[in-house]
Amino acid sequence: MTQIKPDYSHQSRTAFPLRLVLVVPFLIQITIAVTLTGWLALRNGQKAINDLAFQLEQEVSDRIDLHLDQYLATPHHINQINADAVNLGLLDLRNFVEAGQYTWRQMQVFDVGYIYYVLATGEYAGAGIFEDPDNVTIDELSAATEWRSNAYATDAEGNRTGLLSSYDDYNPQEEAAYVDAIAAKQPTWSAIYQWDNFPEIISISASYPLYTETQDLIGVLVTNLRLSQISEFLQDIDISTSGEAFIIERNGLLVASSAQAPSYRTENGKAQRLTAVDSADPMIQITADYLVERFGKFTEIDQPTSLIFQHGQEQQFVRITPWKDRYGLDWLVVVTVPESDFMAQIDVNTRNTVLLCLVALLVSTLLGIYTSRWISRPILLLGQASRAIAAGDLSQNVPSSKVQELKDLSNSFNQMAEQLRQSFDHLEATNEQLEQRVDERTAALKTALQDLQKTQTQMIQSEKMSSLGQLVAGVAHEINNPINFIHGNLIHADEYVSAFVEVFYAYQQEYSEPSNDLQAKLEELDLDYISEDFGKLLASMKVGSERIREIVKSLRTFSRLDEAEVKEVDLHAGIDSTLMILQHRLKAKTERPEIKVVKEYGELPLVECYSGQLNQVFMNIL
Repeated sequence: MTQIKPDYSHQSRTAFPLRLVLVVPFLIQITIAVTLTGWLALRNGQKAINDLAFQLEQEVSDRIDLHLDQYLATPHHINQINADAVNLGLLDLRNFVEAGQYTWRQMQVFDVGYIYYVLATGEYAGAGIFEDPDNVTIDELSAATEWRSNAYATDAEGNRTGLLSSYDDYNPQEEAAYVDAIAAKQPTWSAIYQWDNFPEIISISASYPLYTETQDLIGVLVTNLRLSQISEFLQDIDISTSGEAFIIERNGLLVASSAQAPSYRTENGKAQRLTAVDSADPMIQITADYLVERFGKFTEIDQPTSLIFQHGQEQQFVRITPWKDRYGLDWLVVVTVPESDFMAQIDVNTRNTVLLCLVALLVSTLLGIYTSRWISRPILLLGQASRAIAAGDLSQNVPSSKVQELKDLSNSFNQMAEQLRQSFDHLEATNEQLEQRVDERTAALKTALQDLQKTQTQMIQSEKMSSLGQLVAGVAHEINNPINFIHGNLIHADEYVSAFVEVFYAYQQEYSEPSNDLQAKLEELDLDYISEDFGKLLASMKVGSERIREIVKSLRTFSRLDEAEVKEVDLHAGIDSTLMILQHRLKAKTERPEIKVVKEYGELPLVECYSGQLNQVFMNIL
């Protein structure tokens, strides 16, 4: 079942200017690219910060570990050298003057705080640095000093030049360096301690107990290190602007740090070491608090670990590394760096990146606008020329463009316009000739019909039907020639119009987004309907000419010259052709709506009949 319904294909749709179509997607792409670039820059910057912070902390930790390996191995090397000298008879520990000068010379070579020895008799001698870092003094406590602890100034050769100080009631055998070595009976480290007379000096001593072949104690060789020297090394390391490095024992007490804040406090005239969580330096304190919160106890940390924690609005990067030696030290090296130390340059680079992206966006926008104008101008000219052609002005010539594709399009348009002009001129001439011939043939036909009527009257009156038949056959022959000529020219006219419609639709397909003015004009003219109805008009003219030919054939049949016109025909095809002829009468008018024809055909066999006469019946009924 087929229904004929109204055609709404000519209704207007939303259209966008070509400049907008060219610029907006370009701007969207640039904006997305700029956004992604900024986001990737920020993300890569953050990743670079993390990588750089971890690398810096690892490098600093490795440097501290290497320094501790070398610096804390030196005291035991010195003790071993002195023990070998005693065993070889090169060093007489009972000769306190020579032994003092010997240790004085070692102080010139090694970066330590104090080198001395304590005999089992309670006597001791050695050399070290006290208040003046550039002056090494020689100390002695023996019967020769009346069991007083004397400190002597020295010259450039290590000779004693005068007594600097003398103390009573000092027993070196009560020092941790002596007591711990006797308890261990092997080289060891003493506990970290503070000097009684100089509480700001925090030291650790490497001790080496000496025994005879019968395992009788000779004494203890001691090399003392001031932990401030480790702090000075940490302060010299270039960590970052606000980065800190500190070393703690497993019990949490500070060993050394790169901070300027002291690692001890004074209570009742005595100095007491501070734990890391009690440090006066904020960075050390918050880092220690985080490690305690994370691990619970410092003894739980058994391998190098890199961490990140949030303090306020800022992230802190921390690396904690256990450090041990074979003499019993077990420390933790902690390096902490705030994120702000890295963000300054990163922020500058990010701002520069964003600024460059915005400049690129602005330049790209201006370039896109200029490019769109450069491209759209020739197309606008094509649109104006198309509207002029649609208005009937075929004398259009679009200037060529420097863009190759637009140049080809302009040339094609100009060629199409020229072909249209030639086609319309030829069609107009053909129509004039056709009208003239139709008028001539119509006049001849009228004359022939009048003659035929007269002849028929005469034949009826004279009962000379045979002569009338021959006359009708002659008239039919004369009518058939001009009708065949008209019918043949309609085929060529249909081809010309089809070519024009094909060119028009090819142009419409190539430029499917016409301007608003052209769209309005197209809707006003309703070219889709004209192109569709013009074909139907030509088809109607063909049917009309065919009808005339059928009339001629009927006349010939009437004249008994053609008796073979009865044939099998499809009645549906006859009805369809009749409906096609009457299609213009089905359209809506002011006094009535459109007539819709619903065709519901059944299965009919071919009918043997006179198709022309039957179609005329259908025409009259409809």
